[in-house]
Order: sequence, then C-alpha cells, then structure tokens
Amino acid sequence: MQVRRRTVPPVVAARWALWAFVVANLAIVEVLFLNAGTGKNGVLTVAKFFGLHAAVLMLFQLLLVARLPWLDRRIGMDRLTAWHRWVGFTLLWTLLTHAVLVVLGFARLDDASMVKTFFALAGVPASLLGMLAAALVVVVASVSTRKVRRRLRYETWHGVHLLLYVALGLAFVHQLQETTTFTSSAFAKIYWWALWLFAFGALVTGRIVMPLWRNAYHRFHVTAVVPESDDVVSVHVTGRHLDRLPARAGQFCIWRFPGHHHWWLANPFSLSAAPDGRTLRLTAKAVGSASAGLRHIPVGSRAFVEGPYGAFTSLHRTRPGALLIAGGVGITPVRALLEEEPGGDVVVLYRVRSEHDAVLVDEVRALVADRGGELHLLTGRTGEGSTPFEPDGLRALVPDIAERDVYVCGPPAMTSAVLGALRGLKVPHRQVHAERFGLA
Repeated sequence: MQVRRRTVPPVVAARWALWAFVVANLAIVEVLFLNAGTGKNGVLTVAKFFGLHAAVLMLFQLLLVARLPWLDRRIGMDRLTAWHRWVGFTLLWTLLTHAVLVVLGFARLDDASMVKTFFALAGVPASLLGMLAAALVVVVASVSTRKVRRRLRYETWHGVHLLLYVALGLAFVHQLQETTTFTSSAFAKIYWWALWLFAFGALVTGRIVMPLWRNAYHRFHVTAVVPESDDVVSVHVTGRHLDRLPARAGQFCIWRFPGHHHWWLANPFSLSAAPDGRTLRLTAKAVGSASAGLRHIPVGSRAFVEGPYGAFTSLHRTRPGALLIAGGVGITPVRALLEEEPGGDVVVLYRVRSEHDAVLVDEVRALVADRGGELHLLTGRTGEGSTPFEPDGLRALVPDIAERDVYVCGPPAMTSAVLGALRGLKVPHRQVHAERFGLA
C-alpha cells in the first residue's frame, strides 16, 4: 500500500469541495431571493423562502446518489448514502413547512379557512403538481424510517424509493409555473437552469451512461465459478481492456448476471482479489437467494458490472504500519488489500465463529506470511464471553495500534464495536477506515 504524503487527506478535501459547492449555491439562492422582492404577504414570502431551499435540497440529493467517481473514491458510498438519508428527512420537513405556509398565506389573503383554501389550491394545476410531489416525498420518507424499512425487502423499498424521481419531475414543473425568484433576471434564469441541468446530468451520467458505456466497452463475462466451502463461492469475471478499468483493491462492484436473476436484482460484492488488469473476482456467502445461486452461473455467462465503488482503499493510507480487521465474509476486501501491501508491518485480525467459517483463510495466511506480517484468527461467539474487540483486547493483540492505519470490514455490530474501541484507544480518526455498504 502506498502511504499518502499530502497534508490534506483526500476525504477532507472532497468534503470541503462538496460543502463549498453547497454553501456557494445557497448564498446565490439567498441573494436572488432578496432581490426578487416579497410575496403577496409576509407568510407567502416565508413560504417562498422554504420552497427555494427545498429545491436546493432536491438538487443536493441528486448529487449525493449520482455515484460520481471523484466523490465516491474519497468519501465512500456509505457516507454519501447516510448524508442522502438525513438530507432526505430535512427535505421532507422543509417541503411540509413550505406547503403549510402556502395554504396559510393564501387563507389569510382570501380571509378563508385553511381547509377551503387547500381544496381551492388543489384545483390549480401548478399547485396540484406541488401537492403531489410533496405527497410522494411523504410516502418515501415513511417507508424509509428504520422501523418500517427493517420489515421490507430491499427490492420493495427500492421500488417505492424510485417514486422520488417522479416527485422531482413534478416539483420541477411546479417551480417553472410558480416560482418568480428565478424569472426576475436573465442571470437568475440561466443560473437556475444550469443548476438543474448539472444535477440531472450528474445523475444520468453516473447512474446510467457510465455503467452502460463500461459494460459495452469491457464486455464482462464469467470465466470460472469456484466453490470455496459449502456456502461460499467465488466468481471470476473477465472482459476486454480490463487494465483500463479504474478498479482498486478494497473496492466493490454492483453485480448482475442476466439469466441468473431478474435484471432489477443486484448485489454489492467486494473484489476479493486485487485487480490485475485481466480478471475480477468476487467471493460471496450464501445469505439470500441471489448469492446462494451464484454457484450455478454457467461459465461464459454475461455479467453486468456497475462500479467500481468505495473508499476502502490505500488512497487513504497515512502511516507505514497497517492493521486490517475483518469479520466473516468481510475478509474479501481485506484479502485484496493485502496484495497491495509491500510487506513488513501489517497485522490482520480475522474474526469468525470457528476456523471452518474462515473464508479464504489459506490465501490470507499465505499473503501475510509472504509479507512478514501477523495473522490472528479470532474464533468464538461474542455471547460466549469472547470479546477480542474491546479496547484492552485490541491493545493486547496490537500494542502500537494508535500508530497504524486501521481498516475495518465486517458485520454492522462488529464494525460498530471496533470503531467504539478505536475511539477509546485514541486512534486518530484520520487513521481509521471503515465502509458500510448501502445502495441508494
């Protein structure tokens, strides 16, 4: 792994760039709002203020899920997805505030009740479009709450979540017909259209154009399917010009195998071997129908690959020494990272219930041995008193842990426990690298 010598970590630089972009556009919106004059009354002026900021939040949502390579490799899809979630709930309350204030403002203007005003506005096409957009956002937000989300299959939740794009379209037309702020000057019109075109362009490029182009160019197909154990399988994929695919050890792709499952069903699997310009390898444990069926994919089958994605790479290395912590099948990106490790000061902690469950352990052991590192296979169940990821346990295994970069990949509970222990051990935040997969 290459140790970064720059003073500003890539993730910090990316965050500064992203938030600077957001703040700059918010400032422009504020100036245009002030220059556009007031509404028909004070309440409607405030309603317009919230409406404009709801529009900016919508645009920001598009950027967060556009899967732009520069942001994804530095910040990580997991963090971008988490921000997307919280911005989404902020958007919900901003839209509801805007809607309530619009009804209240017109009710005061017409000296009518809010109920009567609501139905009157529903009879106006421009207002109705805004109401429908807000209703769809409410539906999506409702199924995205943790309590409801846990009870839904990912495919069901994702199908409902796609309604947000319908809401965005309705909201865009609503803005064209209702907003006066961005028709107040030629600059305002050009700015507003450019902002929307940029956001939609980023989304379409990152989510549609780039995946289609890469798959047409590389023509991915399966070359081997290798059972690693009773419930673990590796799939080897090759294609044209793979040396030009910008993949790094530690990253993951979103995989589809036409004919193996429905086209809308996709799974994020890490690369379990460092990309060598000739083949890609994923290794998966059978935890669902999609992953369980991978061992039955015929050799020669086409593969549709999105990515690579993720910031779990050596781009973020800051120290000569490395500690790689994996749990279960989370060993796959760690095993790939080991191939980039030049040797010497590397320690691997591999947490499994039993040695029989240690996926790819022979490969990991050989890579660690070749590099003169240490491998600790930590077996047992946490509930049975085995707690190697408490601060004292980590310090005993790796006394100089605070002087190392620490990479963590495993089940959510294990990852949270390790991150908590690292905070207790005062490991600098910039030296801790963990990624939780999350699709949006």
